[in-house]
Amino acid sequence: MSGDFAFLPFIFASLMGLSILIYVVLDGFDLGIGILFPLTKDKEQQDQMIATIGPFWDANETWLVLAVGLLLVAFPVAHGIILSALYLPVFVLLFGLILRGVSFEFRAKADIRHKARWDFAFFAGSLMASLAQGFMLGIYIMGLQFTAVSIVFACLTALCLTSGYALIGAGWLILKTENDLQTQAIDWARKALWLSLIGMVAVSVASPLADPRIFEKWFSVPEIILLAPLPILSFICFAALWIVLRRLPKWGDSFSWLPFNLTMALFALAYIGLAYSFYPYVVPGQMTVYEAAAAPESLVIILIGAVFVLPMILGYTALSYYIFRGKLTELRYD
Repeated sequence: MSGDFAFLPFIFASLMGLSILIYVVLDGFDLGIGILFPLTKDKEQQDQMIATIGPFWDANETWLVLAVGLLLVAFPVAHGIILSALYLPVFVLLFGLILRGVSFEFRAKADIRHKARWDFAFFAGSLMASLAQGFMLGIYIMGLQFTAVSIVFACLTALCLTSGYALIGAGWLILKTENDLQTQAIDWARKALWLSLIGMVAVSVASPLADPRIFEKWFSVPEIILLAPLPILSFICFAALWIVLRRLPKWGDSFSWLPFNLTMALFALAYIGLAYSFYPYVVPGQMTVYEAAAAPESLVIILIGAVFVLPMILGYTALSYYIFRGKLTELRYD
C-alpha cells in the first residue's frame, strides 16, 4: 500500500475493533439475560427480564453486522481465512441469534400453552450464541489451529465468556429492576463473577504462551511497565465489583448502577489487552492488517460511507438508551 494511504488499514482495524467492543458490551447483557432466564420460574419475573431488553436487543446486534461488514469490505482475504476456519461455530452463532430473535417475538404472541417452549428457545438461542462466541475467541487466540489443546482452551473460553455475559446481564437487571428480581440478580452476579475471573486469567496466560511475539510485547522493557495499568485496573474493578455485590443490598438502590458499569470496564480493559496483543495481525501469526487490506481506492470509498453511517448508528443507539433510561416499565406491543 502506498505511503499516502498507509493509515487506512489502521483506521479500519480501529473501527472494526470499536464495533466488536460495543457489540460485546451491549449484546452481551441481553445475551446474559437469556442465559439467566431459566434461573427463575416466576413467569412475571421472566416477563420483567424480557422487558428490560425489549427496546434494545435488536439494535445491539447492529454492531455485530457492522464489525463483520468492515472485516469483509476492508480485509476481504482475512475475512475468508477467519470465517473458513470458524465455519462451524459461526453457523452455531447465527442459528442461535436467529432462534433467539424468533422466540423473543413469538413468546409475546403465543398461546399460553406454548409460551414455555418459546421461553426455552430464547434461553437455548442465547446460550448457543454465547458459547459459539467464546469458542471462536479461544480458537482465534490459539492461532486458528484446531489441536486438542486449542479445542480444550476454546471450550474453557466458551464457558467463561458465557459466564461473563451472565455477569453483565445480571448487572443490567440490578440497574433496571427492583425488589425480588434485583435481589436475585445480585446473587447471580456473585456466582458469575468467579468464572469470569477464571476466563480472564486463562486468556491472559494463554495469549503469550501461544505466540512468542505476544510474549515479547508483554514482558519486554519498557512495554511491561506501560502495560502494568491494565492488570492493575482489572484487579481493582474485580475487587470493587466483589465488594459492591456483597454490600449492595445494604446500600440500597442508589448504587445499583455500579455492577453494570464495573463489568463494562472489565470488558473494555480485557479487550484493550487483546487488541494490543494481536495488533497488527488480523489473522494471528499469518497476516497483518496492512497485508490483508483492500485496495486503497476501495478503502477511501468505504471510509466516506463509514463517516456517514457510523455517527447514525451511534446516534440512534444513544437515543434509544436515553429514551428508555431509568427503571423498568411495563413492556407493551400495542
